[in-house]
Amino acid sequence: MWKWLHPYAKPERSYQLAGKLLPWFTVLTIITFLVGSVWGLVFAPADYQQGDSFRIIYIHVPAAMMAMVAYSSMAIAAFIALVWQIRMAEMTVAATAPVGAVFTFIALFTGAAWGKPMWGAWWVWDARLTSELILLFVYLGIIALYNAFSDKVLAGRAASILTLVGVINLPIIHYSVVWWNTLHQGATISKFEKPSMAPEMLWPLIIMIVAFGAFLGTLTLMRFRNEILARENHRPWVTALISDINMKKLTGEK
Repeated sequence: MWKWLHPYAKPERSYQLAGKLLPWFTVLTIITFLVGSVWGLVFAPADYQQGDSFRIIYIHVPAAMMAMVAYSSMAIAAFIALVWQIRMAEMTVAATAPVGAVFTFIALFTGAAWGKPMWGAWWVWDARLTSELILLFVYLGIIALYNAFSDKVLAGRAASILTLVGVINLPIIHYSVVWWNTLHQGATISKFEKPSMAPEMLWPLIIMIVAFGAFLGTLTLMRFRNEILARENHRPWVTALISDINMKKLTGEK
């Protein structure tokens, strides 16, 4: 496996691979977003207790899940960066952090919008809400730390260390509804033997989770390619690539 991955430690190969994957993730994002949002927001039946206000779960739940997925990916990349000194892993951390922060903000914002009619308050110091807010602060801290250094090698190393320190918050978010008496409900879609949701509500939610996952992949790949270009702008292959792009713009080619 490592022998297969070794060539992609080179920025040029990683840039090319990301470019090949990007269209697939983009198409998957568009298709699943269209199917999932229309099914969930239009055709799924209203909840017998919450009415149509429950439909915000088709944004809130996938966003919250992808916020944790993004951080988990960063933690894996940070571990690889520190142990094997692979620069591409450091760039992955830098590229993913802003995307994960946005998903975390969406989860918090939609959770507040959902909590107001359900709990009677925009915000309560619920264990899951608080730990999710801490996740947003950790994301912002990683972004700020990475941009605080002009030396990007040192910046990547510092951001990787902070990422690994912050990973302790993930199990707290996940198990908060089990460890403490929170306002959040327990497992719903993860109970595959007997899910707590009706199938006509569950399937559009699963599709939206896939859509948000594909969207996370799309944005991360785009930022990863930009990060490589920014870090490797002195390399001949980047200079040649930029010259080729400029030439195509001048000639009107696609």
